[in-house]
Amino acid sequence: MTVLGDDQQYHAAVIELVGVLAIGELMAFQRTAADAALAPDLADQAALARMADAEYRHFLALAERIEQLGGDPFVVMAPFQASLAEFHAHTAPSDWLEGLVKAYVGDGIATDFYVEIAAYVDPQTRALVEQVCLDMGYAEFVVDRVRAAIIADPKIGGRLALWGRRLVGEALSQAQRVAAEHDGLSSLLVGGVERPGADLAEIGRMLARLTESHTKRMTALGLAA
Repeated sequence: MTVLGDDQQYHAAVIELVGVLAIGELMAFQRTAADAALAPDLADQAALARMADAEYRHFLALAERIEQLGGDPFVVMAPFQASLAEFHAHTAPSDWLEGLVKAYVGDGIATDFYVEIAAYVDPQTRALVEQVCLDMGYAEFVVDRVRAAIIADPKIGGRLALWGRRLVGEALSQAQRVAAEHDGLSSLLVGGVERPGADLAEIGRMLARLTESHTKRMTALGLAA
């Protein structure tokens, strides 16, 4: 078992961070696999199946890290299940294109938030978090499909732009709520006596970075942020 010093609160917080990412990847796998059946052709179905497989492998890597830290992955993930399920229930896409935008924009800003928090954890965990939050080529796939749909029917752009703006609000609220409800995650940001965290100025810069990344994603899709 890897022990992260003598700070038990910090140790628990790192496990919480990996846990919320693990259940996020598990749910992403389930959603992407389901979305594959809605894809308009076999090529797109195969592409989404590959992405679902990558998300499941990410889940396995995160679960293994929890075990290395001395935790039970399913026990650690359980407290986050209701919050994430509620988020997905509130942001259920109505069609294939909304599902693509949700995975790219909504999930993207949530993972950006957790990567920001990972700046305050040990190098091994931080590297794993950054690895599982990599794009995996999903951005290129989504941008290609969404832009093609807008060219075919420009009215789609307005609808998807509204959807993207709704998603970013829901995703940020959900991520902040999860952090507030779990003391460990909050402690990673604010730090402690021996672990300096982010001050108000840095939190402001973090929010600015999250907003900038969201704007870039929306621009790449050809949508107004």
